[in-house]
Amino acid sequence: MTAEQQQQAMEAHAVEADVEGDDEEEYEEYAGGGHRFLLFMAMPAWAVSMVVHAIALLVLGILTFGPDVDRIKNIITAGPAIEEMEELEEFQEELVDPIDVQTPDMPADIVPVPVMSDMIPQDVTEVAVANDLDAAAISVDLVDFGEETAPKNDLLKTIGSHTGTGLSGRGTAASRSAAVKAFGGNAQSEAAVAAALKWLAAAQTPDGGWNFDHRFAHDPRVRMADHTGSFDKARNGATAMGVLPFLGAGQTHVEGDYRANVTGGLGYLMSHMKRDGSMHESSGNMYSHGLASIALCEAYAMTHDKKLLLPAQACLNFIAYAQDPIGGGWRYSPRSPGDTSVVGWQLMALKSGHMAYLQVSPVTVRGAIKFLDSVQAGSGAYYGYTTPAKRSTTTSVGLLCRMYLGWTKENQALKDGVEYLSATGPSNTDMYYNYYATQVMRQVGGEPWDKWNVRMRDYLVNKQDKAGPAQGSWYFTGGHGAERGGRIYNTSLATMILEVYYRHMPIYQDQATTEEFPL
Repeated sequence: MTAEQQQQAMEAHAVEADVEGDDEEEYEEYAGGGHRFLLFMAMPAWAVSMVVHAIALLVLGILTFGPDVDRIKNIITAGPAIEEMEELEEFQEELVDPIDVQTPDMPADIVPVPVMSDMIPQDVTEVAVANDLDAAAISVDLVDFGEETAPKNDLLKTIGSHTGTGLSGRGTAASRSAAVKAFGGNAQSEAAVAAALKWLAAAQTPDGGWNFDHRFAHDPRVRMADHTGSFDKARNGATAMGVLPFLGAGQTHVEGDYRANVTGGLGYLMSHMKRDGSMHESSGNMYSHGLASIALCEAYAMTHDKKLLLPAQACLNFIAYAQDPIGGGWRYSPRSPGDTSVVGWQLMALKSGHMAYLQVSPVTVRGAIKFLDSVQAGSGAYYGYTTPAKRSTTTSVGLLCRMYLGWTKENQALKDGVEYLSATGPSNTDMYYNYYATQVMRQVGGEPWDKWNVRMRDYLVNKQDKAGPAQGSWYFTGGHGAERGGRIYNTSLATMILEVYYRHMPIYQDQATTEEFPL
């Protein structure tokens, strides 16, 4: 490296690190040619000797290995591979052309379902090597959990608003029916949920998972439906979105009409978990991990099945590891500067784990708050993607996160944000926005919810396919992730929207029972 190049490199590093005062002067002093000589002269004799010997050894190595010097250079300078991530900047989704391939030849009669005792892969129980400083720690202190309840841990400190167990409304048919009646559902919305679950069950793949390209479904009739997703490699994400609507309707691997389907889905997720708890994948990236984490944590919270304890805690630990250590957010790859969309799924996973009495670090929670502060506008009423802005989709994500992080119903910024979403209204195409915004309005209740609910509920009931291979499913063009996720993605979100009456209990209620996040 020439003196000029070295100077440019040091100046760039100084700017990036925001070096000030004396530190900046040290960089400038080191960059100059004459100063390098003074610095060299100031070095102790042993240091000079070490440098000289190192140069001699390098020259000797070049003379000895000859043609292999390039290979040696590559080994010396090699660093960790940087994963290429597809940027989804500012929620601008590109339209994806239909995949021009033949329908896969899959068996239609049998869906192999893993046995629960075999669901946890051996690698999941292994702990990362101790001297790997960048590895995500997944060590979990196992507790002899009872069959009915799980003990609280020391991190559960109360903050903020009132919250409830969150999942108790799913428990029985009677409780779900009561919630539907109390919060604005009807027989038609419940019939739509039932039809959607039937279609999703038929769309499951023979290995127990789901695929956004539903032409891999075990049911040949489902394979004939149009609008397959293009993210056929995002299997963890697709499987999570296949499982979550069943869990939302109270269907688990231990009870309900879809036990085998939920068992297969959970088994697929756990068998594809890496040693460090990661379910990150090239197509779905941290979206997939967040969704899969929600599924595992909800399943554990609903059943307290000990077989789910370690995998559920491990995926939460990976979320903590993958958090941006500077800005507190999450994005496509671990430890990258965050965006509001990915943050929403990770935070919902942490909340699901917290409701299951799993361990959630207060440091992770405070980091998430720091990120939300960095993208808020209007004192927290509105939210942008990676910078402050007033956008409906990211605002719906940000406000729901704020609710779960402790904002009270009387918070003025929350009121302003809800008014903005109410004026915007439900989308006819974007189920991603509707999924978050519906939860915000449901938690607020009152007139804004009543107005929103009638429009959202009736629109989805009327838009659901009523016949043919797509019967029971939905597809909307142009929404965030719609083309990439296809019918599986749209149907999953639409179903969970119609389960909003009982899928999560109201946060703001006097008799609430869930403790707030640790802070």
